[in-house]
Amino acid sequence: MRAFTYERAASIEQAAAASASPGAKFIAGGTNLLDLMKLQVETPVRLIDISRLPLDRIEDTPEGGLRIGATVRNSDLAADLRVRRHYGVLSRALLAGASAQLRNKATTGGNLLQRTRCSYFYDLTQPCNKREPGSGCAAMGGFNRMLAVLGASNQCIATHPSDMAVAMRALDARIETVNADGRARVIPIEDFYRLPGATPNVETSLRAGELITAVTLPPPPPGVQIYRKVRDRASYAFALVSVAVVAATSGGRIRSARLAFGGLAPRPWRVPRAEDSLVGRDVSGQTFDAAADLVLAGAHGHGGNDFKIPLARRTLHNVLARATEA
Repeated sequence: MRAFTYERAASIEQAAAASASPGAKFIAGGTNLLDLMKLQVETPVRLIDISRLPLDRIEDTPEGGLRIGATVRNSDLAADLRVRRHYGVLSRALLAGASAQLRNKATTGGNLLQRTRCSYFYDLTQPCNKREPGSGCAAMGGFNRMLAVLGASNQCIATHPSDMAVAMRALDARIETVNADGRARVIPIEDFYRLPGATPNVETSLRAGELITAVTLPPPPPGVQIYRKVRDRASYAFALVSVAVVAATSGGRIRSARLAFGGLAPRPWRVPRAEDSLVGRDVSGQTFDAAADLVLAGAHGHGGNDFKIPLARRTLHNVLARATEA
């Protein structure tokens, strides 16, 4: 491991200001960053510990939603009674992620910022444009079973690994930040993650020295909430395909629907046209298939991950059937 300095931030403003220096990284739970440092994928020269800052609360908002501090632990968020009652899709997504031990350490902000689990990203002997821009993408012609079939580019086919972010995408979460100058901003989650394009190393819209302080959820949407994660084993495995669905029905027709997907793309994937296609339609397999066609338009496998396309279709069909059953 390379040498680095460590300091504990005394305030949010101090943490943000300190992070503007080259090679600085925030650390809270450290469940992803420390692994990457051990492998020298990440090589920060300065770690700024934000785990003692007052960012660990879950609070009601005046609008009827929730404000979740950036250092709220995943286990605490999943267990919160308000989350379980009104945002069940989020609680289920969190409980589907990692292990109980990791959930006890992992934080809300860190979960949003965790990096891909592509094996070539982790292997310094292999070319990876995300890790070293311009070096190439070994996954294109290599082992790509876990990788993206939507939203990728000829530079990178990595997927985003978070379960929590998929549920938050379905819930229209907003991410609050503060920068090194103390200025705050709010980023809708649909604008937070960037597709790889020609710059797969740039993963989010965060700027240098910008610290996530909270995630705000709007009032809970109507309908049934379901999170389904398809994976190779029942625990401690990343999604092959995951689906977060929030759907309301009346009189055998779908009144509203939200669909977000994990395991398919470099960011939580949501297609508004597919959701719109469900509204006002009869609850039927034909309706579900039409929505799946829109979700998977342009989907492209790379050999080892071709199976994800029919798997995503079947998973969406199954989850929609459950969410809309009488």
